[in-house]
Amino acid sequence: MLQYQIIPVTPFQQNCTLIWCDDTMEGAIIDPGGEVDRLLDAAQKQGVNLTKIFLTHAHLDHAGGTEELARREKLQIEGPHKDDQFWIDLFPEQVQRFGFEPVDAFVTNRWLEDGDSVTLGNETLEVYFCPGHTPGHVVFFHRQSKLAQVGDVLFRGSIGRTDFPRGDQQQLIASIKTKLWPLGDDVQFIPGHGPMGTFGEERATNPFVGEGVR
Repeated sequence: MLQYQIIPVTPFQQNCTLIWCDDTMEGAIIDPGGEVDRLLDAAQKQGVNLTKIFLTHAHLDHAGGTEELARREKLQIEGPHKDDQFWIDLFPEQVQRFGFEPVDAFVTNRWLEDGDSVTLGNETLEVYFCPGHTPGHVVFFHRQSKLAQVGDVLFRGSIGRTDFPRGDQQQLIASIKTKLWPLGDDVQFIPGHGPMGTFGEERATNPFVGEGVR
């Protein structure tokens, strides 16, 4: 099965996730926003052999450590969708806007599309294109364990911001309702910030996308 450890990083407390296949101990880091030494230490303590980086989107708090981590460990970068290239190009501006230390932009090895999959040892995660927070946002779903890594698409009691360049609230709401809800109410999700939740709870109570909420 797929194992995971959530590692909040940067002053934004972004939920970076270490995931691995417990058969092969091959692992990946999802959204390495920063604090690369902490991420490598966590992988070492779990006995995980890192081989890949998976990215939900290219905001700096999610992707700021990508180039350093990939370079130091010779990792394959997969994601996000190609429409987030403009956010990668804006890394210098993001550094200034959010008060980060300067970081290098990365070059992904593989853009991801809706319906793609990524593999890790014997495990496969499905890819869902969920734009709205950013134009190139993707979500990773492990069907066997009913676990989704949703980045900044959905939070407990909220949804992602859409006031950044090329954000679109109606598009984000459509992504949640048409791509995430059909995966099942019993799916647990790891958001980009804050505590985990379930799609069922958010579908019932979330003030932005809940079906029973005005």
